[in-house]
Amino acid sequence: MVFFIFGGLAMFASYVPEIIELMGNRKKYGGSYTSVSGRKHLIVCGHITLESVSYFLKDFLHKDRDDVNVEVVFIHVVPPNLELEALFKRHFTQVEFFEGSVLNSNDLSRVKMEEADGCVILANKYCQDADIEDASNIMRVISIKNYSPRARIIIQVLAHHNKAHLLNIPSWSAAMGDSVICLAELKLGFIAQSCLAPGFSSLMANLFSMRSTIEIDEDSWQKHYLAGVGAEMYTEKLSYSFAGLSFPRVSEICYQKLNLLLIAVQVSKPGGGQQLLINPGSAITLKPGCLGFFVAESAKEVKRANVWCARCHIDVTDLEEIRRCNCPHNIKVNASLSKHLTAFNGVNTSSNNSAKIIKQSFDEVAKEDMRYDSTGMFHWSKPRRLSESTLTKEQCAQLNLQGHIVVCLPVGAETPLLGLRNFVMPLRASNFHYHELKTIVLLGDVSYIQKEWETLTCFPKLLVLPGSPLSRTDLRAVGVNLCDMCVILCSHSNTGSTIINFAGGQMMEDPSLQDRESILTSLNIKSMRFPGTRAVSGYSIPMITELVNDSNVQFLDQDDDDDPETELYLTQPFACGTAFAISVLDSLVSATYFNSDALTLIRTMITGGATDDLEEILAEGGILLPGPSNDSTLANRDRCRVAQLALFDGPFAQLGDGGRYGDLFTKALQQYNLLCFGIYRFRDVSSPVANPTSKRYVITAPTPDFPLVSSDLVFCLMQFDYCTGNGTTSNSAACSSANPVIANQSLHAVAKESSSTTATNNHCSLEVPLSS
Repeated sequence: MVFFIFGGLAMFASYVPEIIELMGNRKKYGGSYTSVSGRKHLIVCGHITLESVSYFLKDFLHKDRDDVNVEVVFIHVVPPNLELEALFKRHFTQVEFFEGSVLNSNDLSRVKMEEADGCVILANKYCQDADIEDASNIMRVISIKNYSPRARIIIQVLAHHNKAHLLNIPSWSAAMGDSVICLAELKLGFIAQSCLAPGFSSLMANLFSMRSTIEIDEDSWQKHYLAGVGAEMYTEKLSYSFAGLSFPRVSEICYQKLNLLLIAVQVSKPGGGQQLLINPGSAITLKPGCLGFFVAESAKEVKRANVWCARCHIDVTDLEEIRRCNCPHNIKVNASLSKHLTAFNGVNTSSNNSAKIIKQSFDEVAKEDMRYDSTGMFHWSKPRRLSESTLTKEQCAQLNLQGHIVVCLPVGAETPLLGLRNFVMPLRASNFHYHELKTIVLLGDVSYIQKEWETLTCFPKLLVLPGSPLSRTDLRAVGVNLCDMCVILCSHSNTGSTIINFAGGQMMEDPSLQDRESILTSLNIKSMRFPGTRAVSGYSIPMITELVNDSNVQFLDQDDDDDPETELYLTQPFACGTAFAISVLDSLVSATYFNSDALTLIRTMITGGATDDLEEILAEGGILLPGPSNDSTLANRDRCRVAQLALFDGPFAQLGDGGRYGDLFTKALQQYNLLCFGIYRFRDVSSPVANPTSKRYVITAPTPDFPLVSSDLVFCLMQFDYCTGNGTTSNSAACSSANPVIANQSLHAVAKESSSTTATNNHCSLEVPLSS
C-alpha cells in the first residue's frame, strides 16, 4: 500500500510542470458563449476600444428603449485593458467579452455566430487610411458570411466607394437585414442639409441618439434646447382606425390627440416591396397596419398610435388611459372627428381640398432649361474639365457671388479623399427648381480637387477657386461675407499630428492636432472685418465646422463657457448647429439594429434621394449619366425636402407674434402640407442683452403650448412645390403674400447696417423674405 501511495505521489509530481503550463496558457477570455433560452445575443467586433464600446453601450442599453433582452458579446484579438475590463464588469449581466477573431471559424463557433441575432462591425474613425480600415472590416464580413450566410451584418464603412465591395459578397442581402452605415456619406449629407436648413445636423443627430431629458428651471436657451434633446425616433404600426385617411390627417390626429409627431410612413409598392414616404401629402391614403415613423420621448408613448381607437379614445384627454380596447379592427375615423380637431380660417379637416397639392403640369416643367440624371433624382449637366470651372481671384470677384456656399477644403494634395460627391448630391437634388440651386465654390488645393473632380463634373453651378482657406485674400475673393453658408471640412489623416522629442524622435500621436486646420480656418474667418457690407464681422457669417475630436469644440467659440469634459451635444456650438463631429453617427449602429428602417429614413432625408439604382451606378465607378425628361423622370421630383419657414411675414406672421407652436403646426399642415418638427431660435430671445448675438439654437419638437416669436425659423418638411398648397403655380415669382415664406439663410444674418436699437428691440427686422 505504501508503495502505491509513494508511486502515485511521484507520478503526480512529474505532471505538475505540465499542469502549471496548461493552466498558464489558458486564456482569461477564452471559452465559449453559452446561449440562454429566450434571450438573443449580438456580436460586436472590429475596432474595440474604451471609447467605441462606451458610445455603443450607452446608446444600446438606454432606458428609453423597450426592455432590451439582448446580451452583447464582444470579440477582439487583444484582451481588454483595465479601463475596458471595468466597463465590462459594470454591465456584466448584459455584456461578455471573448478573446479571438471573427476571421477564425473556430472563434466564430465559440461565440455561436450561427445563433446570433446579428453582428456589428465597428470602424476606426480616426485611422490614417480609410481604405485599409474598410478593407479589414469587409474581410470580416466575408469571413462571417462564409461561416454563416444568413447572419445579419451591420457594418460601419468610412469611404463611400468601398460600399461597392459589399455588393460583391454573394450572401450579402439588404432584405435579410444586412446594413452598411457609410460614415462619409452621412456626415457630408448632414452638413449639406445644414446649408439649406442651418441647425438641421444637430437636430437630426439628437433625434437618432438615445439621450435622457435634462430639466433646467432657469428660463434660458439651454432649457429649451435640452427639453428637445430627449426626443428620439421610433417606429410603430398604425392603428386600423387610421386606414383610409390621408397622411396629413393622420399626422394631425397623432399630434393633437396622441401628442406624437408622425413624419413618415412605409407603404407597399404596387409592384411589391416596401417604400418609405416622408410627409407624402394628401395624395397618399394609408392602408391598414402600415408602419409609421414617430418623434417621441420613449417607445412606450409611440404605442398609443397602435392601440388608438376612433370610437373609444376620441374624447380621452389623459394619454395614460389610451389602451387597447375590444373593438373590431374595422373601426375607422369618421367625419364626427372633425369637431374634435382644430381648424383654421374655416378649413374643414374632413376635406383636404385646401391642402391638396396641385402638381405642376409636365408642360410647364419642360419649359425650364434643366436636365436630370438617369434616375431622375439629381440635376445633371454636361461633364466639364476642371479648368473650365476654375476661376482666378479676379474672375471670382467679378461674379459678385451672393447666397452661395463656400467649402473650405484641407490643404495638401496628399489629403485622403473626402468624398465630396456626398456633399454636393443633396444640394443638387431634383426636388429643387434649377433657380433654387445655390452655387457651390470649392476653395482649396486644386491638385486635391483634381482627384475628386471625376465624381463632381456632372453637377451644375459648381466652381473652384485655387487657394487656401487660411488666406484672407482668397476668402474675400470668394465672397465669404455674402455666402449662405461657409463649410469648413477637415482631413481625417494623422499626418503631422505627432509630438517630437528633443532628440528628434517621435514620442506619441496627439489626436487633437487633427483639427488644427479647421479650427484655424474658423477663427481666421471670425476675426475678419467687412466694412460696409451685411456681415461687418466674421462672427455674422453662417458657418459649420467639421471636427474629428469632440473635445476640440471648446476652441471654436471664445465667448462660451463650455467645459472641456462636456459632451459634444451639450456644447453651445453643437446646439447652434455650427459644429459637427463624426462621433454623433455612432448612435446609428444601435438604431439600425433595433430598426433597420431608421437608417433608410435618415439616408432618404439627408442624401437628397439615393436609390438602389443609383448605388448600382456608383458601384460601377462611373459618373452620373443623363436621363430623359419624361413623365417618369419628372415624377421623381415630387418628393419632400427639408426647409425653414419664416414667421416674420406671410400667412404665419400672426402666429409669430405671441402664437403657440401647436397652432402653427396644425395650420401649416392643414393649409400647406408643411410638417413642422423644430424651431431655430435666436439665442438671446429668452434673456435680452444689450448687444444681441446672431447665434441661433435648435429646439426639437416643441410642445403645443410653446410660445413663438416673430424671428423664429421653423424646421419643416415641405412638398416639392410648396407654393401650390393653395392653388398657385410653382413659379416663385407668382407666389403671393398668402404663401409661406421659406427662409434664405443669407438674409437671416444680422444686418449691421441697421441700428443697434432696432436690432435689440426687434429681431425680425434682421430678416427679409426670400426674393426670386
